[in-house]
Amino acid sequence: MARLELDQVSKQYGDFHAVRGVTLDVADGEFLVLLGPSGCGKTTTLRMIAGFIEPTGGAIRLGGQDVTQLPPWKRNAGLVFQSYALFPHLTVNQNVAFGLEMRKVPSAEIAPRTAEALRLVQLEHLGDRLPRQLSGGQQQRVALARALVFHPDVLLLDEPLSNLDAKLRQEVRLEIRELQRKLGLTTVMVTHDQEEALTMADRLVVMSEGEVRQVGTQRDLYERPSDRFVAGFVGRSSFLEGHVEAPGLFRTAGGLALGCDGQGGGQGGGQGSLALRPERISISPAPLTELDTTLEGTVEFVSYLGALIDIHVRISPEERVVAQIANRAGGFMPDIGNRVHVGWSSADARVFPGRAPTS
Repeated sequence: MARLELDQVSKQYGDFHAVRGVTLDVADGEFLVLLGPSGCGKTTTLRMIAGFIEPTGGAIRLGGQDVTQLPPWKRNAGLVFQSYALFPHLTVNQNVAFGLEMRKVPSAEIAPRTAEALRLVQLEHLGDRLPRQLSGGQQQRVALARALVFHPDVLLLDEPLSNLDAKLRQEVRLEIRELQRKLGLTTVMVTHDQEEALTMADRLVVMSEGEVRQVGTQRDLYERPSDRFVAGFVGRSSFLEGHVEAPGLFRTAGGLALGCDGQGGGQGGGQGSLALRPERISISPAPLTELDTTLEGTVEFVSYLGALIDIHVRISPEERVVAQIANRAGGFMPDIGNRVHVGWSSADARVFPGRAPTS
């Protein structure tokens, strides 16, 4: 267990900047998740921490020691790969013991430490099996045991659950989180799955185009996103393009005058995007006169998600919002083509300055 520090860490390949000046401070025992789309630099950052990629600039410190130039085997960092990277010809015991052998741990210590690591992941009864005789979830646990067996200062997880089916992924991520808390391990995980990140992290780091866009807790990033990208990537938002006409008043490109929070969008005139979380949009067959903004629209699509239902409502020829409602017996349930009223509080309508990104 150790504090991990990244100080202006960068990686450049020719003219391409894969990672730009990333600075992070991961506390001893903290679970930090790097979250972002493919190509945002999160895996490159993780592999620089592990020592598999040499930074172009900056420094990496682990437990106060500068490890920037140290090879992977001298960093005491346990890495779980996306593909697990188990040796197919070695048994579970041999796979877990391999790292200890490479570190020249005395042979008398290898068997008990291997057994201890397998007990932690509840696989002590499968030590003599080969990887092909295991399920995907069991192989993932072997890879985790192999990373834990030498008592690492930091545990690094590179999309460790991406090869599992949805139900098993939910089970295993809780197991990993409980084990991390039990051991008090400083942990950094990479994922593009926001539900996975929101479930597991103490803090989240949202990255885009090699840069850190925002660092914070789940509540910080969801309730107070720093920019349009974070608002669209963490959770879901309906974005309406237009401009702030006056403090607290947003005029959409389609001509609608909407209440907004009056923060962050300027005092008027500038281009901006108004973001609305689907669960903050009320929907009703009657006008929602108690809300700051209420509009009439037409239901274009209904997405049944089980416990939740998304209602896509056209509010102008150019614009549509998505309202999310709970699936309750006897609750209001519009059909496609129905006229409905949607509304929201101005405090829930966040404005981000600037033009919408082009695809």
